[in-house]
Amino acid sequence: MVFEEEESHWHPRRRCSCNSCSTKHYIGLGPMWSSPLAIISAAVVAICMAVSVVLLPGGDAGRLEPAMDRTFYDQIRGVLYNEEKSPTDSAPSPPVSLPLSSQTLPNINRPVEVEGWPNSPIPRLGQVSGVAINTVGQPVIFHRGSRVWDEKSFNETYHYQHVEEGPILSSTIVTLSPETGEVLSSWGAGFFYMPHGITVDHQGNVWVTDVALHQVFKFSPGALRPSLTFGKRFENGKGYRTLCQPTSVAIASGGDIFIADGYCNSRVLKYSSRGELLRVFPHANEFLSLQVPHSLALLEERDLICIADREDMRVVCRGAELSEKGKSQAPLTIQEPDLGRVYAITNHGDLIYAVNGPTSPLIPVRGFTINPMTESIVDHWKLSKDVLNQVPHDIAVSEDGLSLYVASIFPNRIAKYTMASVVPLKSE
Repeated sequence: MVFEEEESHWHPRRRCSCNSCSTKHYIGLGPMWSSPLAIISAAVVAICMAVSVVLLPGGDAGRLEPAMDRTFYDQIRGVLYNEEKSPTDSAPSPPVSLPLSSQTLPNINRPVEVEGWPNSPIPRLGQVSGVAINTVGQPVIFHRGSRVWDEKSFNETYHYQHVEEGPILSSTIVTLSPETGEVLSSWGAGFFYMPHGITVDHQGNVWVTDVALHQVFKFSPGALRPSLTFGKRFENGKGYRTLCQPTSVAIASGGDIFIADGYCNSRVLKYSSRGELLRVFPHANEFLSLQVPHSLALLEERDLICIADREDMRVVCRGAELSEKGKSQAPLTIQEPDLGRVYAITNHGDLIYAVNGPTSPLIPVRGFTINPMTESIVDHWKLSKDVLNQVPHDIAVSEDGLSLYVASIFPNRIAKYTMASVVPLKSE
């Protein structure tokens, strides 16, 4: 079944450049504004309005210019340390400890990399844009083979520039052994042009996004052709069923479908299991703008859909509206100066695991453990210690919460982590 629709009259709030954003896009974010984080967010917006952000070529791995780096951190420190004092101030106020840590979690599980996994190199592995866990606990990766996303891949209107090269000829979806990392099965050759996100739902269906095709596909277990398709082939648009570089999918146990759409529409679409549009986030009356929703995590017991709002450098959780409870929940926002551009999130229970990507020399690339209910980062953890200039792109955690996988587009690799119990630090 293919869902296609002409452009509608509804237009989501356009993704604004930093020098066109205004503070109205950041109000109405719920509990965030009753805490000191409001000051931080206001400072970020003010800096963003004053200084243009220039991204280097490449949709997946752009980074901020050095001048912006220094200005960003200098002004953030000014807010945190209260450096702008009145003439009567005799001494600076004590600094605020960063990051804010949850005081309700006595200990947490910290991911620690499993060295030497996989046991042997994965043949013909390209940029690993996505990773998911199937119903039997095996990691499933989505990679680009010989295809690379660079500054020449798309034009200014997001149209793919290398259609004539045809689809990727090698298998792009690979299932690995969780114990050894050896290839158990592979498929997806001759179909995809620029793989991005992958999800395996509770019934074993595989959902993938292709940013060149501007489409989302559902594959039933064992099928090589999609049973459900969203979007028009190589066409982008703002219609309800027309996508523009979709990035990620989350599936509720009841079948509801959430699609992050994506690099150019900056919205999340919610569909029924039959493909009927139910909701668009944010809607016209919400003061909750998104700038590249890059990854989704569904906290079903909390009725929350959490979004890696990459270019806003935050994680936002809002009601998924799976029940009446979700319709009345105020959004939760996790936004701290050291978080950087959030590339991917996943969850186990109420905890979110996240990875950032290249942002600034002052903000290291690493992993985070987040408690969304307290809107705080409760732990930091290191990624591969021997890999420099790495660009992690996706993350997945096993159902038992004991294994975690991080996919990278530079270098092309998949890494496994196991959990070690630690006491979270109050500051780092």
